[in-house]
This record gives sequence, C-alpha cells and structure tokens, in this order.
Amino acid sequence: MTGRRMIPFVLSLCLLTGCSSLLEREYHTAEPHSSKFWESEAAGTLRAENYQDIVNDLLILIGQHTESATVRLYNYRDEITVADTLEMAAAEIQQETPLGAYAVEYIATTAQAQRGYHEISIQIGYRRTAEQIQAVVNATSIEALYALLDSALTEGRTELAVRIGYWSEDGQERVNSIAEQLRQDRGLTEAPPWTISYYPAQGPVGLVEFVMVPDEGEADIPSQSTSGADADGADTPEPDAGANPGA
Repeated sequence: MTGRRMIPFVLSLCLLTGCSSLLEREYHTAEPHSSKFWESEAAGTLRAENYQDIVNDLLILIGQHTESATVRLYNYRDEITVADTLEMAAAEIQQETPLGAYAVEYIATTAQAQRGYHEISIQIGYRRTAEQIQAVVNATSIEALYALLDSALTEGRTELAVRIGYWSEDGQERVNSIAEQLRQDRGLTEAPPWTISYYPAQGPVGLVEFVMVPDEGEADIPSQSTSGADADGADTPEPDAGANPGA
C-alpha cells in the first residue's frame, strides 16, 4: 500500500476505533511537591511569585510538619506589601484551610530584601504531631465516615481525622447521626461521648476530627467546634466514667 493510500486508511481506522479523541486529549497533572515551588539551586528553599504561591508553599510545609523554612518571594518590591501579603496568607491558612485550622498553632514570618527577591524566614508552631498529620484520611463525602470510624475502632485507634471532599449544609447533623448509629451498633452508648471537632470553624467544613476515648489530656487541645455523638442529656460529660467525684 502506497504512502498516499495509507494516510486515509489510518485516519478512517482512527475514526472507527475512537482514537481521534486520544489525539485531541490534553493531560493535566497537579503535584503537591511540584518543582514549580522549589528553587532549583537552593536545596530546601521554596519559591513564590504571587499570593497563591505563598499559600501553597505554606500548605506544603504544614503537610510535612516543617517547623522552619525559607521562601524566596519574587515580583514584590514594597516591603510593606510583602509584610501584608504574608500576614494575609498566614491568616488564610489558619482560619480558612482545613489542614491549617486543624494542625497549626501559629505562623511567624520575617522578610529581608535581596537582589531580585525577598527572602522569607518562616516559623510554624503546631498543635498536632507529625504522626497525626500523616494519619489524616481523605474521603469524598460524609457517607464514608461510618466505615472509616468502624475500621478505626477495630484497629484500636482512639482518634480519627478525616478530610472531607464535599460538605453539605446539614453536614454536622449527618456526622453526629453517623457517629451515634455506630456507637449503638458497637454497644458504646454507655461509654463517654466522643468529641467531634470541625475545621475550619467558619465556612464549609473540610476536616472532621473524632476523639473516641476522651481523657484529661484532650482538654488541653483547643478545638474549633465540639459535640457529643450520643444524646444522653448530660450537660457536662465526664471524661472518665470511673472517676471519684470526691477526688
């Protein structure tokens, strides 16, 4: 078959087999540790060119439980603008992002002008351990919580943090209902109620934390919102059901 006859044949075959869509398909990838955010010549140094880059850099650091880091910020000349931008980014991380609200105690930044960029020193204080951050589970919807909680109890875990992909207006009511149903199915209605916390506190919830065996140490951990999973009418449930009231 000659070259001229081969071309129409191949095109016809593609149309019949559907490979024409393959030829037009575009591929997009999103990598949390994309080289876009790292300085190629400076190991361990992040880079940012705009506000969203700064937010993304901070999320990368939090995901790795990094306590201190350096970011090179480009395209900013005014030091006051740099300071305001860093303050806004830190506030957004702690108040509006699920992981930041869950894990971060504070974010401190200092900036020093260099030739062509500002060098940002970042210090992050955490209210969660690296192990707790790494243990966060991803779920597309609230409906996955029953199975995740059931597995956590089977494994003997005392806490579970789940990042929720889709949150509805009645989300907290549904979460409490799922937790209560599981406690009934597991015969745990007489046990101390679970602590359920939602992050962030304002806006759509993106992460739910369950503490299934509350103890005195949990009182030291501030939470965004808590509620008992079983409605037993107790106003102030005791963390330890066997505690001596007179102690």
